[in-house]
Amino acid sequence: MGLPSHTVENGSVLVDSGQSRLRELGYKQELKRDLSVFSNFAFSFSIISVLTGITTLYNTGLTFGGPISLVYGWFIAGGFTMFVGLSMAEICSSYPTSGGLYYWSARLAGRNWAPFASWLTGWFNIVGQWAVTTSVDFSLAQLIQVIILLSTGGKNGGGYEASKYVVIAFHGAILSMHAIINSLPISVLSFFGQLAAVWNLLGVVLLMILIPSVATERASAKFVFTHFNTDNGEGINSKVYIFVLGLLMSQYTLTGYDASAHMTEETKNADKNGPKGIISAIGISIIFGWGYLLGITFAVTDIPYLLSEDNDAGGYAIAEIFYLAFKNRYGSGVGGIICLGVIAIAIFFCGMSSVTSNSRMVYAFSRDGAMPLSSLWHKVNKQEVPINAVWLSAFISFSMALTSLGSLVAFQAMVSIATIGLYIAYALPIFFRVSLARKSFVPGPFNLGRYGLVVGWIAVLWVVTISVLFSLPVAYPVTSETLNYTPVAVGGLLVITVSWWIVSARHWFTGPITNI
Repeated sequence: MGLPSHTVENGSVLVDSGQSRLRELGYKQELKRDLSVFSNFAFSFSIISVLTGITTLYNTGLTFGGPISLVYGWFIAGGFTMFVGLSMAEICSSYPTSGGLYYWSARLAGRNWAPFASWLTGWFNIVGQWAVTTSVDFSLAQLIQVIILLSTGGKNGGGYEASKYVVIAFHGAILSMHAIINSLPISVLSFFGQLAAVWNLLGVVLLMILIPSVATERASAKFVFTHFNTDNGEGINSKVYIFVLGLLMSQYTLTGYDASAHMTEETKNADKNGPKGIISAIGISIIFGWGYLLGITFAVTDIPYLLSEDNDAGGYAIAEIFYLAFKNRYGSGVGGIICLGVIAIAIFFCGMSSVTSNSRMVYAFSRDGAMPLSSLWHKVNKQEVPINAVWLSAFISFSMALTSLGSLVAFQAMVSIATIGLYIAYALPIFFRVSLARKSFVPGPFNLGRYGLVVGWIAVLWVVTISVLFSLPVAYPVTSETLNYTPVAVGGLLVITVSWWIVSARHWFTGPITNI
């Protein structure tokens, strides 16, 4: 029998279908259910934020494969990401709770495996989310540093280059602002979320048209659609290997859409609108992201120079593209700096929404007793906001960024966990749905019908594939400076989580705890 998919009447009171389903799952309605389907979509879309991910890792795409990796790799990663999103949307429709992934794992893994499945999924999800916030806000701090550098004359004109301590101070200030905004009522946060979505959409359209139009020198269509850059300077010559490494930019960008699931307890008719938020955020991001990639890449004429640390932007490729486009046409790079400001605001919104998603995950996970001091983190204030969870998320994300003071190589582990760790959390409940629960799963209003198992298996296999590919060395010979810390970071998280389970948590964590 299907689950309720509409607003039902309870006596004389109309009960939201998402709230009704939440009660069936055993939870009280503690958060304010005030988000529309657009607001739910907006949070995921602004976390995916193609302006953020593509801008941040465009250097990686240019280095490993160049235009071919960027233009075609985007659709490969995007296509398989949609399979992951469709599977998650189907499960979200059946279990619309803030816990999201870890709750799904508990329900789908069966009674015997539920506690451990929930524990493992939850910790990969929450640490992955903290890593996303860390990397997003740190990338904004770095972009601000580049904007200041270009505004004061550029690297070749005596511009100001901020130290790593100034950058980490920027990072702390940005996180503080995000925590303050997330302490406001959900109605205010919803407005910011919708503004973020509109800003990202308009920003992408503006930049994809403006930059190639302003540039005095443009790449040919042949270059954009057929050029493969093998000159990576990392000792890697295999074209297949190079292309695979170039996929990281696309896959890193297309993360964070689990936010729609974490916001379901605050979304109207969440059993229908949560899935819509996930799928639409991915689909629209794929389309607009490809347009942005094309627009920027048509302004690329000299890859080695854009990647050189001796250019005015200090090797920040997109910043140099924008700066040169305006400087060569108008004699001043101010217009390019303003365009970077548009991206900076988009990244700010991305980090804001990321903290929102973090805090809801912390709220739900601690509500079920999985975190130290759980009773503290799942408290909500008078505005029905889990405020302690908000500030905890900001604090941990700042702490994770402190690794950059020791080594940027070590900090790359944060990006690794943000990409691979989060996708492992995505894949676990999908795996349980297509294996242990393939016959017992009861779909909600949104379901894939007979294609659910096929789509689910493709999603799981894709996550396994990228987990292996993105763990490969990114430079040869392998040294302490060039080591890919992905398997170290993700493996370390796995060892800690499983060890904690064996030593302690298996004695007291029983999985999601209902509060009705």
